[in-house]
Amino acid sequence: MEKTNTPCGLDVSLMFIGGKWKPLILYHVQGGPTRFSELKRRVGGISEKVLIQQLRDLVGMGVLVRRDHQCVPPMVDYELTPFGDTLVKALVPLCDWGNNNRAKVQDLLKQSSQAIGE
Repeated sequence: MEKTNTPCGLDVSLMFIGGKWKPLILYHVQGGPTRFSELKRRVGGISEKVLIQQLRDLVGMGVLVRRDHQCVPPMVDYELTPFGDTLVKALVPLCDWGNNNRAKVQDLLKQSSQAIGE
């Protein structure tokens, strides 16, 4: 069955935001045009290579627009498209859930790692 033809829209959503980095990138771009260097700083732990690839994917899917300002030194920024803005708005409740349950999740992860002897 094709992923866009299932009764659950999560399949469709996860095609766009699947993985660890894309939701974080989208979160950090939601405030307006964001330069590559700023994204690299904000999305801690991501390599430059992976960030470049994830940004290319998001631009290719019509979620972000890439603007090259054609200046020296080079300046490129990324901004949400109207379509991308709808995706970010759908992620906000998930972000809120994470903020509201951060302590509980940390406790559960700590218990889980202790139970397996880490």
